[in-house]
Amino acid sequence: QVQLAESGGGLVQAGGSLRLSCAASGRTFSRQVMGWFRQAPGKEREFVAAVTWSGGMTSYADSVKGRFTISRDNAKNTVYLLMNNLKPEDTAVYYCAVREGVYLRRTYGEYDYWGQGTQVTVSS
Repeated sequence: QVQLAESGGGLVQAGGSLRLSCAASGRTFSRQVMGWFRQAPGKEREFVAAVTWSGGMTSYADSVKGRFTISRDNAKNTVYLLMNNLKPEDTAVYYCAVREGVYLRRTYGEYDYWGQGTQVTVSS
């Protein structure tokens, strides 16, 4: 089992920045992809970003490309999501997820473990 704990959410004005963190504990492997998803009220959970174990490959949703940056610190078993130039439409609960494997994926069904989520609210 892998346990994930997100932190760093909050309320921010449009144009502001936040950095989310996700600490993993329990069974961790070198062949793991870590990702971020988000879910707004009344909407389906959607892919935001993902990063391979080495950090050498990343993937972003078009809606956040150029504004968000995903990174990881394997020594700390932690993945980060730096969110700049936030917009009201970024308001959602953000979830960290882990996928056992080497390939980046954008579908939430392909991730094996999930955190409880952290709320991000962007005011206009």
